[in-house]
Amino acid sequence: MTIPDFRGALLRPDDEGYAETRRVWNGAVDRRPALIARCTGAADVQLAVRFAREHDLAVAVRGGGHSVQGYGVCDGGLMIDLSLLKGAAVDPAARTVRAAGGLTWAEFDLATQRHGLAVTGGSVSSTGVGGVTLGGGFGHLMRRHGLTVDNLRAADLVTADGTLRRVDANTDPELFWGLRGGGGNFGVVTAFEFGLHPVGPIVLGGPIFWPLEQAPKVLSFLREFAPAAPDELGIAIVAMLAPPMPFLPPERYGTPVFGLLPVWCGEPAEGAHVLAPLRGVGTPVGELIRLVPYRAIQSLLDLSASPGTCSYWRSHRLTDLPDQIVPLIESVTSPLSLLNGWVIGGAASRVASDATAVGPRRPGFELRLIANWRPGDPDADRHRDWVRRGWESLRPYAAGQFASFLSDEGTAGVRVAYGDRLTRLTALKDRLDPDNVFRLNPNIAPTSTVSTPEGAAR
Repeated sequence: MTIPDFRGALLRPDDEGYAETRRVWNGAVDRRPALIARCTGAADVQLAVRFAREHDLAVAVRGGGHSVQGYGVCDGGLMIDLSLLKGAAVDPAARTVRAAGGLTWAEFDLATQRHGLAVTGGSVSSTGVGGVTLGGGFGHLMRRHGLTVDNLRAADLVTADGTLRRVDANTDPELFWGLRGGGGNFGVVTAFEFGLHPVGPIVLGGPIFWPLEQAPKVLSFLREFAPAAPDELGIAIVAMLAPPMPFLPPERYGTPVFGLLPVWCGEPAEGAHVLAPLRGVGTPVGELIRLVPYRAIQSLLDLSASPGTCSYWRSHRLTDLPDQIVPLIESVTSPLSLLNGWVIGGAASRVASDATAVGPRRPGFELRLIANWRPGDPDADRHRDWVRRGWESLRPYAAGQFASFLSDEGTAGVRVAYGDRLTRLTALKDRLDPDNVFRLNPNIAPTSTVSTPEGAAR
């Protein structure tokens, strides 16, 4: 099986490098594509898409490979691998960057932070710029600078017919709207253009953990504090069994703790004043809030998503953080599992609900129940059940879901995530991909398709 004029490497199951390239972050995913197309540029992507259409092959698109459902790889089809598409051209004066579709956030931040610039990006540094952006883009800077999609200026998109087109607010405003939150349903993005903001290179932030019995006190404070917090303050939620970190007492290792990861991207002295009340809540078991490079903050959660770890999650968008999350931490079945989420608000919540396909951004919280376990663990089903039971227990408090964090909820999850925007997104799908070539994502199925596989953003 070969693709004429393809400049990159084509890997078949017996070829050297095939086994390594087919692997994605989630160790629970083990799929074998018939062919891997390691693209070197947009022209290779065009050829690969056309080849898949001609040979009726399922198409999986791998950027960073961090889909929890593993939809960057497929069985028996064509895996379009973008991981060789690197490069970031930063214009410091204009505060813009053109980023290749295969960049990870670690690579993106390395390029932009050289100029003291950044955009809201993934909180695990090995995630792909493409998957995070197309799903919406949540991160430490979103309360100050909006979601990633709020800073997207343009995208180079290969559509299902193999055409390469530049998409922006002028060339195709409706498609530009759909790309900002509609996932990989409309094609393969080979390059993104973003507006950047002055950030760092030093910010104030770091984790702070409390013993689980003090979680209700912290939650009560957070409900009052978060809505009025300055935009410069991003807050991530991390609740887990205490990891063996040097700033935590050894006797606390392996015990349930409730944690926050505040990040202040403004003037440090002001940030210290704003964070003082939070640091004064209860009696923390440990904290590491300090002046630190922004790039270091961007990698603090990397251990929660180590490559090869088996993972499964589900999420809710919540108007409040109920005390009912406390028993979920107590009942965790794996020492690697956690609750992780974001305080939503600030600039991200001032964007109109119809401005992008992400939809409503009302202030509140996003929370994921994440089961992680080692490969070979015989209790994998029990770990998944912990997620499902916890997810069901929080449904009475839920106000929907964000498509970016969908897992295996299928078409019902897609309907909940997109709501009344689904009709508009389906019309885009009918125009650009009526045969549902790009169906391995939280799938927006065309009207001509009765039932298709669902997936997750690459």
